[in-house]
Amino acid sequence: MTTPSPEALLIDGVAKSYGPVQALKGVSFSIRRGEFFGLLGPNGAGKSTLINIIAGLTRLDRGRVLVLGQDTVRDFRTARRLLGVVPQELVFDPFFKVVEVLRIQAGYYGCGRESWPWIDEMLERLELTDKRTTSMRALSGGMKRRVLIAQALVHRPPVVILDEPTAGVDVELRRALWSFMRDLHAQGTTVVLTTHYLEEAQEMCERIAIIDHGEVKALETTSQLLSRHPFRFLRLKLAEGAELPEELRPLVASQSPGTVELRLETARHPIAGVFEKLRRAGVAIEDVHTREPDLEDIFVELTS
Repeated sequence: MTTPSPEALLIDGVAKSYGPVQALKGVSFSIRRGEFFGLLGPNGAGKSTLINIIAGLTRLDRGRVLVLGQDTVRDFRTARRLLGVVPQELVFDPFFKVVEVLRIQAGYYGCGRESWPWIDEMLERLELTDKRTTSMRALSGGMKRRVLIAQALVHRPPVVILDEPTAGVDVELRRALWSFMRDLHAQGTTVVLTTHYLEEAQEMCERIAIIDHGEVKALETTSQLLSRHPFRFLRLKLAEGAELPEELRPLVASQSPGTVELRLETARHPIAGVFEKLRRAGVAIEDVHTREPDLEDIFVELTS
């Protein structure tokens, strides 16, 4: 009897090059069953190459990928049926109506009329019910994105990959999508998310991998990632005509007219010491705000 794989996805030493460019340099990590996992990185980091390898659209040079224990090369058909992938690009057939697109997609996976109630439920959850008989070519970009999400879920895969699912879409779709994905996740679906909206990853993901230049730079729980760098930010609104003293300028993280934000390492730069330096320099402050680092700050720290 075969023991079920404890991992939803196992990426083991995956390497891929395009000519002299190494897109992936032996990437290894695993994603647990039922996990909401974030895969983050700047443009060109290798995320899309890795997703295409997982989906079977790109052949790896070295290593292996297992989906619930099924090898994506040797057991391609089985592994692909276990996956639902929402692509970045808006790829669609303009000659079919929305409900026809979803029923055809279900047929690709061997799902017959028994899948139609699930299709109707997805149309409702993604707020597409009133568009079910609309031609794909007549939909807005945001509506097409909703159909792509439904297509990826039509065969109820246990592992779902969302590749920039909310890029360029409206607030309503974001809310509908995340409500839907939270429910699927609560039912045991493994969700892998790539996004440039880091606040989404911070809110939704239990663990996060940050990849850059084809390598994994960090792989931790979201809370561990947020607490790994002992620094905070101090935003100062300077009085008109006031200037920051020279000794504090190396701490500047960002600035705009009349406002400056300092990045303070907890052990080396106590806030009281900053205020003392400002007092000695005669710098007048109109307002003060402190904040802890968020995922965007950590991301910049690791990939800049």
